[in-house]
Amino acid sequence: MKYVINSEQAKAVDTYTINEIGIPSLVLMERAAVSVVQEIEKKITDTDKVLCVCGVGNNGGDGIAVARILHQKGYTVCCQMVGNLEKSSTDNIKQRQIAEKMGVSFVNNRNLQEYTIIVDAIFGIGLSREVSGVFAEWIKQINQLHAYVYAIDLPSGIHTDTGQIMGCAVRADTTVTFGYRKLGSVYYPGAEHAGMVVVTDIGFAKEYEKYFTHYTYEKEDIKKYMPKRAAYSNKGTFGKVLVIAGSNNMAGACYLSAYAAYEMGAGLVKVITPKENRTIIQQLLPEAVLHTYDIEHIERQKNELIQDIKDARAIVVGPGMGINVAAENLLDWVFHETDVPTVIDADAIQILAGRQKEIPKFDGKKLKWMLRENMIITPHLKEMADLLGDKKHLLSMQNRQLDIREIASENENILVLKDARTLVVQKEKCYINLSGNSGMATAGAGDVLTGIVLGLLAQKVEPYMAATLGVYIHGIAGEEAAKKKGTYSVTARDLIAMLPKVLMQQEEM
Repeated sequence: MKYVINSEQAKAVDTYTINEIGIPSLVLMERAAVSVVQEIEKKITDTDKVLCVCGVGNNGGDGIAVARILHQKGYTVCCQMVGNLEKSSTDNIKQRQIAEKMGVSFVNNRNLQEYTIIVDAIFGIGLSREVSGVFAEWIKQINQLHAYVYAIDLPSGIHTDTGQIMGCAVRADTTVTFGYRKLGSVYYPGAEHAGMVVVTDIGFAKEYEKYFTHYTYEKEDIKKYMPKRAAYSNKGTFGKVLVIAGSNNMAGACYLSAYAAYEMGAGLVKVITPKENRTIIQQLLPEAVLHTYDIEHIERQKNELIQDIKDARAIVVGPGMGINVAAENLLDWVFHETDVPTVIDADAIQILAGRQKEIPKFDGKKLKWMLRENMIITPHLKEMADLLGDKKHLLSMQNRQLDIREIASENENILVLKDARTLVVQKEKCYINLSGNSGMATAGAGDVLTGIVLGLLAQKVEPYMAATLGVYIHGIAGEEAAKKKGTYSVTARDLIAMLPKVLMQQEEM
């Protein structure tokens, strides 16, 4: 697990390390500069010419130190200062004095074509206003070059907390950041501008991590958090789960969710679906136990269906279910007849959104009136807007993240907000998913995710962990599928096909 932090947290851990631990700011700056140089040295040659474009704050101080270290190592390097030098930070002034004494060349050169490597040290973190004037001019110039660009901590012009472009922003090939990845390099479009992100340890106090709330996973975490398979076991050991999905002659979502649950390790998967889907589900997934119903006369089977709901260890409701009286009945029975972990997806979300409209002056926080703590709701951005009663704000996740966190803090349930960077939120906890790729933007991928999460719930994984781990594994499966087929050709079934490989890898570690 790795933490991802915002600008306030970045400044706080820096201050804590300096004031409470006692590591001088110049020492941290030197360590930061050394780590940037180490990354540059993986690429630089004797023929390269480096320009460090430095602002007047501490990020600029890092850049000056980088120039000095490269100069000492014999590389051709110059420093370009940007901004009002009279407003320079104390450490920036100190670094300039040292660099000048060491013979570093400070230039005022707008002809940048001669430089093959650019170090962006203009702003870093903490930018809260639109970039304009000379700063915008320099950023635009840098982006027009064919040089390789290193950004220090964060590309200049990217908002640290949201990833938004503040007027204009440097497009870096590599971003070297310190201690922890910043939210601005995780969320889009900041992630695209950051390029490859390298996180380096410069000695921040680990004690401060207890205050961090955002985090992500690495591949080692799959092995760490996956439930162990006991040798002395049977299908009941690994869970009897229920998939309530599909509509008349629409069986695809149902099949994908159920199949994914099996591939994730569920012991037995029961499917509730309209009678019209019986043959296709039996053919595609003979392992599933089927209970079909007549959409027009579902009340006649109420007692039997409720018993299925009561017998399940965990439930998925919604994929491809349609919006009709039968679907609404099934959803109501899930809400009222069981308290097991439940994934609410797709059409079930739309049914809830429709009911939200009946609440006068609905403000988005009243999800708690219907969702319990162990319920996992999985909207994409449009579905989330519907739930919030906010049709006019189909904005990017970055613009909505604070609202989403606020809403989540008002509710006990688990929110999986699906996007290029999926968030999993419950109260103060926020997992940010970094796995996956554009190939996963394909029909049925969400149905596979619900099945993966259900498979984990079947094995008694705690709901929030099942949601976060399921989202991560789903993305890793997408990465493996893209390795085999490329991002253009990945299908939902390819994601399921890759699950055994992903799980075998963690068993072999």
